[in-house]
Amino acid sequence: MVYAIEEINANDLLLPNITLGFQLFDNCAHLSRALLETFIALTGEDKAIPNYQCHKKVPLAIIGDPLSLFSMAMAAILGVYGYPQVSYAASIHSLSDRFLYPTFFRTVPSDDKQSKALVKLISFMGWKWVGLLSLNNDYGILGSQILKEELQKLDVCIAYHETFGQRTSLAKLQAIANTIIQSSAKVIILFSRDPEINKLMELLLVRKDVEKIWLASNGWSNSPMLSISRYSHLLAGTIGFISHEVDMPGFKEYLLRLRPSALLPQDIFIEKFWELVLGCRWPSGGSSGDNGTLWCTGEEKLKSYKNSQYGSYNDDFRGQYLVYSAVYSVAQAVHNVIFPYALHQESTTCEKCGDLTNIKCEKCGDLTNIKPWQVFHHLKHVYFKNRMGEEMFFDANGNPPTDYDLLNWHKNSDGVIHFETVGRYNLRQAEENKLTINITAIRWLTGGREVPSSVCSESCSPGFRKAAQKGQPVCCYDCIPCSEGEISNQTDSSNCFPCAAEMWPNANNTMCLPKEVEFLSYWEPLGVALTSTVIFCFFITLSVLCIFIKYKDTAIVKANNSDLTYCLLISLSLSFLCSLLFIGEPKRLTCLLRQTAFGVIFVVCVSCIFAKTLMVIIAFRATKPGSNMRKWLGPKIPAVVIVICTCMQIFICMFWILHCPPFPEKNLKIKAGVIIFQCNECLDVLLWAMLGYMGFLACISFIVAFLARNLPDSFNEAKWITFSMLIFLSVWISFVPAYLSTQGKFMVVVEVFGIISSSAGILSCFFSPKCYIILFHPDLNTRESLLGKSTTQKTKTYIS
Repeated sequence: MVYAIEEINANDLLLPNITLGFQLFDNCAHLSRALLETFIALTGEDKAIPNYQCHKKVPLAIIGDPLSLFSMAMAAILGVYGYPQVSYAASIHSLSDRFLYPTFFRTVPSDDKQSKALVKLISFMGWKWVGLLSLNNDYGILGSQILKEELQKLDVCIAYHETFGQRTSLAKLQAIANTIIQSSAKVIILFSRDPEINKLMELLLVRKDVEKIWLASNGWSNSPMLSISRYSHLLAGTIGFISHEVDMPGFKEYLLRLRPSALLPQDIFIEKFWELVLGCRWPSGGSSGDNGTLWCTGEEKLKSYKNSQYGSYNDDFRGQYLVYSAVYSVAQAVHNVIFPYALHQESTTCEKCGDLTNIKCEKCGDLTNIKPWQVFHHLKHVYFKNRMGEEMFFDANGNPPTDYDLLNWHKNSDGVIHFETVGRYNLRQAEENKLTINITAIRWLTGGREVPSSVCSESCSPGFRKAAQKGQPVCCYDCIPCSEGEISNQTDSSNCFPCAAEMWPNANNTMCLPKEVEFLSYWEPLGVALTSTVIFCFFITLSVLCIFIKYKDTAIVKANNSDLTYCLLISLSLSFLCSLLFIGEPKRLTCLLRQTAFGVIFVVCVSCIFAKTLMVIIAFRATKPGSNMRKWLGPKIPAVVIVICTCMQIFICMFWILHCPPFPEKNLKIKAGVIIFQCNECLDVLLWAMLGYMGFLACISFIVAFLARNLPDSFNEAKWITFSMLIFLSVWISFVPAYLSTQGKFMVVVEVFGIISSSAGILSCFFSPKCYIILFHPDLNTRESLLGKSTTQKTKTYIS
């Protein structure tokens, strides 16, 4: 403070021709003494007389107090009298309350600013799980409260919050130490001052497994008491914010030139300081050196003495710079009171020097009427740049620009800690540049270069979501895979999101991909096999038809009603071909035709077989003497039977198509992750009605053929019709449960297989014996053989 005042008095631009004086008070670290001396300063006498000013020359402002508690008490009194107070170290947030402390200013940032700076640092490092220790006084309580509010906004969890103080019992401190050691939080915020920390650190020194990252508030971030080798294995790597360092050129040299009774003969501190730093004693009462006592002479040189405690401050004048700024702020405010306007060159006289608002001169004759409230008024609006180029001003709450340096505790080879500036938090900068950190310059306690992690639970990878653990903070969670059909494409996602209707997650549930479209394709192995079988069976059927046409004049062909036979073979060939409508990508036309074509064609087949059975019975009855059944023989009866039976099926199919026609659809619900491209039958009732009618005809044909199987004569076809209908019914009875139990393209496969197998069964059972005789035993293909007139056992065997 003395250095700043001397520098101001030597400055011709600031308060020209005006000398600032000062008065020093020592509160001796007692609140009552601080309040007493506050009243002494206001009174102007050597004793305190509240509400009285006994001397005109009273201080225009008070610089101090460094302690927040003392400053709060002083500010409450000084605010009543409108008396400006500028503290250089009281950082408690409540002093920003303009209602309680209207005339308080400070050059150190408020604790809420350093709390926000700590939170910004935690966010920058990516830490989500921290411990919090704080003093149980206003400094720790208010600071930690703001800290917790800001951490909550960033979803940073506090593993524990413990408070302590000077009177905290050893048992409580031991419990706090155990909590620190047992907790998984690797980062600990310590909102305290160094005298109160020592006991806790002594307890932690006993444990060798304490590897924590300490975040320091400005109360101990450059503590000389904790930066010794004793604590280095515990506190190395500590990071903390401290007021921004500004080099004051010439100040170090000024300190080293200090001499007792030389520059400052009335300095009440210099002699005590001299004894502490140099380890000597001042002689009193003419005493001379004896018993080895080192006596102070005042001629010692500080620059030649290396004292560890003094040396720790030798190059760090952060606190002194705050005092320097406080003195300059008051001086600037006083200057603005005296010289509120710039000098008008055309003015040659002073106008109303007593009325300060009309002063147009550089100075006036009487400066004794400056009031503290005037200094307070101008202190609120003061703005200047000091000789180091640093801006100085106060906001509406009396706080200075927030500017911190980020210190990292580096451990030297001898175990002593030295402080390295590794970053800066400057609210004058734009948002993205407020916090700058040189990560590579930080030395962590672990010895690594990478930022250590501090989380309650490891991050959930994409494809997983966080699930809170019961009874734990939100930072403690389990990673659960996304449910079927959902994805998460970010780390630590709280929720999984469903894919769009036609999309499906990839194997890792990290992105949505188009669903696979499934239908029975011609080109897949199953489709190729079925198509090949259909074509093969179709050509076999055509071959049989060609055989019967070629040998139409033979006895077997004539005896089997060639017209019905041709109709049956044509319908069988078409039944094989209609199964191709079920293969390939569903289209509107194929969806309309495939079930109806299949139903009608198969009814024609069954009707032909039913007509053949009827004709066998009629032919047998007609051979009896006196029978009148001979008139029913001929082509009309089979034609009528086929038309009547088929028309019923056609009616069902036409009603189906007109009322609710089948259509192609992409079904997203049948199979997860797959789009089933299928034909929607629209009305399943009609599908089953069609199949039921076809089954009904098959049952009638089977019953009639079964009853006629033992009719005499070699031309009886009833037994072959019975076998073919038995195969037909077996296939379609087993089709029903198989069809209902499958999904997607396999439903189509089941139906195609049913069509092929039932058609092939009719073809093989009904026509293979006849083709065998026609091709390989033409000698049996005679009328006599069919009528049973051959006596050879061989002929009877083949006919049967």
